[in-house]
Amino acid sequence: MKTEFALSQKVAPERFLGTRFRALALRDELEQLLADHTEVVLDFRGVEATQSFIDELLGVLVLQRGPAAIEGLMFRGCSEDVKATINFVLGDRLEQYSQSHPAH
Repeated sequence: MKTEFALSQKVAPERFLGTRFRALALRDELEQLLADHTEVVLDFRGVEATQSFIDELLGVLVLQRGPAAIEGLMFRGCSEDVKATINFVLGDRLEQYSQSHPAH
């Protein structure tokens, strides 16, 4: 089952998401959606986000649960800056996870 997580609806009237603190409650909600649905569309339309925000929202999931934590996650409405930041954060955290959890 697929669901959507529209950040603009969760943070209105904010349009700039810049702090780790702001991402904490959203990460809890995102984790629950990922547990309950096979696919979650994370919609960034109408918002911009910093590396700190994205790392707290997504990077922490990867460090705690590994690559499986984000397998059902899809992205929509990302600006070029947000796309680049998501790619950087996820790449960095996936590498850190693989280094701390070597395959046997």
